[in-house]
This record gives sequence, C-alpha cells and structure tokens, in this order.
Amino acid sequence: MTSAHFTFTSSFFLGLAGLALHRVHLLSALLCLEGMMLSLFVALSLWALQLKVVFSSTSPMYLLAFSACEAGVGLALLVATTRTHGTDRMNNLVLLQC
Repeated sequence: MTSAHFTFTSSFFLGLAGLALHRVHLLSALLCLEGMMLSLFVALSLWALQLKVVFSSTSPMYLLAFSACEAGVGLALLVATTRTHGTDRMNNLVLLQC
C-alpha cells in the first residue's frame, strides 16, 4: 500500500469514526460526512489517473456533484433545525416528535 492510499484510507476512516463517536452537533456530523466525501473524491481521482482511462475520469465528477448537493441539503437542514429548535444539538432532534 502506497502512502497516498494509506493517507486517503485513514482520512476516510477518521471521518467515519468522527461521525460515529462525536455526534453532539449537527454541524460536526455534516463536516465528518463532507470529509469522507472529499477523501473519496481524491481517491477516485488518483485511481483514474493511475489507470489512465478517459471513461473512469467522469466518476469523480459525479461524486463531487453529489457531494455539493449533499452539502447544500445539509446546510439547509442545519438552518431549518436551528430556526425551529433554537440549537443544532442532536439530542434535541427527536424523530417521533412532530
């Protein structure tokens, strides 16, 4: 395993661990998700460069577009949650409550 593969694999798993362990605020969960998506984007881009195939270079662009949409929806949810509940703490978000 090269150092680049190790770096992007460890950054993905650090984001996953942060998402699993530090779910106090919605913003921190969104940042962990964004870090995971960015590490996947860079890893897919390096993979496409290693293979030197033109068709595999479109998948990182689709992932980047999906990541941008995910960030927009996440920030909209953050604003809506802060306006309705007054805070972005995950403890206040109960799915069974209307």
